[in-house]
Amino acid sequence: MATLKDKYIVIFGGTSGVGFGVAHASLLSDAAEVLVVSSNPERVANAVKRLQDGKFGKGKIRGEVANAKDQERLKTFVIGLGEVDHIVWTSGDSDILTKNLFPNFTVDAAKAGFDVRFWGPVVVAQNAKFRAGGSLTLTGGVLLVKPMSGFSLGSGVVGAVDSVTRGLAVDLAPVRVNHIALGAVSLQWWQRIPEAMSEMIKKDAVGKTLVKHIATPLEVAEAYLFAM
Repeated sequence: MATLKDKYIVIFGGTSGVGFGVAHASLLSDAAEVLVVSSNPERVANAVKRLQDGKFGKGKIRGEVANAKDQERLKTFVIGLGEVDHIVWTSGDSDILTKNLFPNFTVDAAKAGFDVRFWGPVVVAQNAKFRAGGSLTLTGGVLLVKPMSGFSLGSGVVGAVDSVTRGLAVDLAPVRVNHIALGAVSLQWWQRIPEAMSEMIKKDAVGKTLVKHIATPLEVAEAYLFAM
């Protein structure tokens, strides 16, 4: 069975939700070093402490701050990473999914969602140095194939992520580039949207899934490990 032994993994968005789940799972899979990255210093410190306290493995755990909305600084940050084995991008601006529902949105606010979910990983792909056997894994969602009322902009973002993944797979070869299209996952940002909307989304998701279950971050992390 494949492991991540001796591998250096960088996870953008690794301080919460799916990204934290990937960090957790990577350590359990014997990763040598896991770096979690977020724009929020407090979240970075908290995530590192949780991972260290959890004693999920013997791998080294570090945290760094980087803002995906500032592409020039992100470029400098990525170059400064040196050679890496695997990069995972789970960062996302939840406002495009929670505050910019169609037709009540502003273009400037919607662009911020693209800055993080689309341009962020593109800048990473442009500037990262991968070791042999390396990979880049992007994150999207099932809005790509199953649109929901009011979420047109979210569908647009994940559609762009899906398309650019295919192009990057050609441009970065032999580095492997993949895109994980997430379904319903129990995430912290659900707490930031109106309770009625949150309950509606959960009920709809549970009703439409064959297993009648909303995934946990650690469960979906297995897909990212497979891609690595």
